[in-house]
Order: sequence, then structure tokens, then C-alpha cells
Amino acid sequence: MVIRKMQDYSSIILGITDISYSDYFNKYKCALILAVPHKEIISINSYSEEKFEEIILTAREQTNAIISDLSNLFERYDIKYYVPPVAQTNEEQLIAPFSFKYAAVNAGIGWIGKNDILITKEYGPRVRLSAILVNYNLPIGKPVTESMCDDKCVLCIEACPYKALRGIQWDINKHREELIDYQLCNYKRSLYFKKHNRKHSCGLCMAACPLGEKNNL
Repeated sequence: MVIRKMQDYSSIILGITDISYSDYFNKYKCALILAVPHKEIISINSYSEEKFEEIILTAREQTNAIISDLSNLFERYDIKYYVPPVAQTNEEQLIAPFSFKYAAVNAGIGWIGKNDILITKEYGPRVRLSAILVNYNLPIGKPVTESMCDDKCVLCIEACPYKALRGIQWDINKHREELIDYQLCNYKRSLYFKKHNRKHSCGLCMAACPLGEKNNL
């Protein structure tokens, strides 16, 4: 029923992951991971604060609508579900209760780029992630374990004005701190928020990625 429902959203990437690694494994059987493509492509050459903000807000609205539809479906069939929050709850370690990126990798949706952002074959990093935990057995995807980024590509690294990216190629055994100085990134993003009077983060390392530039809707 979920797969049939997702056919209503042909441009959305859907993945399903085992959640035995998470704190939720005692209450739910798996997680549906959604990667909703941005409606408009933004590149490093066309980047502007106003445009990036508009793209993020539009993707968020579309994602929330899909999550609402799926929630209604689960309620109709009396299936227990939970939508984990996007926001970080640990401000020291900067982690959320349920990592959408890690879940997306385990669901086979994509890999982690040198910019520490999820990269998909179809849309590159230009997607918004969300998740629903469900107490229902669904076919689990195959995890992605290695990066598909070009070894020689450094566009995202060069785009970071604060040199927070370390230039390391990701694989499933790499830790976040090997790819990015996340404390520095978070500190500079906080300054960025105040300067531009906005809630959403700097998108330069995302905009610099050439993958998926031709496929977004």
C-alpha cells in the first residue's frame, strides 16, 4: 500500500531501512525515508540567499504534505508510526534523535559527499530528507557503502569560505568529524543566520556540487 501510494509522487525517491541501529528499534520495525527534490536548480553561479531560502521553504512544504498523506494512510490501517524531528536536540554534539542522512544511506538512497551532505544519483545533493518510523514490515533497501563522488572533485571544498571541509572521500566506516569540522561549520552558520536574518543554513557547498544539476524539477 505504501509503495502504491508513493506512485502518486513519481519524482520522489523512497527508501526503506532497518532501524536496529537506532534507539527506536524496540517500538518500530523500519523507517521510510523520503528524498524530495528541489523544484529549482541552484548552482554556485546562480546562488543567492533569497533564492536558496525560497527553494528550501518550497521543498519543506512539499515534504510536509507527503508526510501528512502517508500519516493518514497509516492511521487508516491502524499502523503505529512516528515522524522524528528534523532539529538537533544535542547542541554539543550536534545530533538529532534520528539521523535522516544515515538512514538514507542505509536505505540505498545515496551516499555522503565530501561536503557531508547526502548525494543522490538522480538529484545530487538538491533534496530535502524526511522520515517516518513504522511498526510494519516493509522490504528493506540495500545500503550504499562507498562514495560515488569523483576522487578528484574538490568543488564543494573550495566553495566553503571557512575551510570546514577536510577533503576526505566518504565510505560507510568514516565518521562525520573525518569529513568536516562540524563545530566550526555550526558556529559559522550561526553567524550566517544572524547576518542574513534567516533560519536555514549556508548552501554554498551544496550549490557547488555538479551532480544532479540537470535532473531537478
